[in-house]
Amino acid sequence: MKKILLASAVSMALTTAVHADEHSGTYDFDNEGDHQFIHFKISHLGYSWLYGRFNEFDGQFVYDAKNPENSSVTVTIDTSSVDSNHAERDKHLRSEDFLYVDEFPKATFKSKRVVPQGEGEADIIGDLTLRGVTREVTLDAEMIGYGEDPWGGYRMGFEAETELRLKDFGIPMDLGKASETVEIIISVEGIRQ
Repeated sequence: MKKILLASAVSMALTTAVHADEHSGTYDFDNEGDHQFIHFKISHLGYSWLYGRFNEFDGQFVYDAKNPENSSVTVTIDTSSVDSNHAERDKHLRSEDFLYVDEFPKATFKSKRVVPQGEGEADIIGDLTLRGVTREVTLDAEMIGYGEDPWGGYRMGFEAETELRLKDFGIPMDLGKASETVEIIISVEGIRQ
């Protein structure tokens, strides 16, 4: 009886491990549809919130289901694609006062390590380069879901958040104490390669 129970337990453990690993792989960001976003949120003088987004970005993540700490992500953002739903403000955001896109047309993030924080959650620590300045930041990430799509592909999605101090990245414009930091919200959907 003990042998049967042991064999059954081993079989269940192996089956679980195989199923857990079936969504491991390399995923390219889905740039064909409007399924992902990089949004930002910053206080406007302490009276309201200003929301915006970057319309053009690309990236890839590698997910290791058995060893999530071996996962990684890289992202490249076209800073000139900043969009706050106001043409004149966007022109100012692209200027030397903020993103200085003529000099620094790209922002990048490259993970250095992943620290699992529970089921489907992790801190992703990596280098963010923005406006020519590279600093280590931590993304608070959560897996949204994964599985087959209607077109025969396999997808996985994550959402992540972080907060940046403008001065840390050499942004010279002083917007006042209430606007020293900006919140970044990232939602991506990857297609397994």
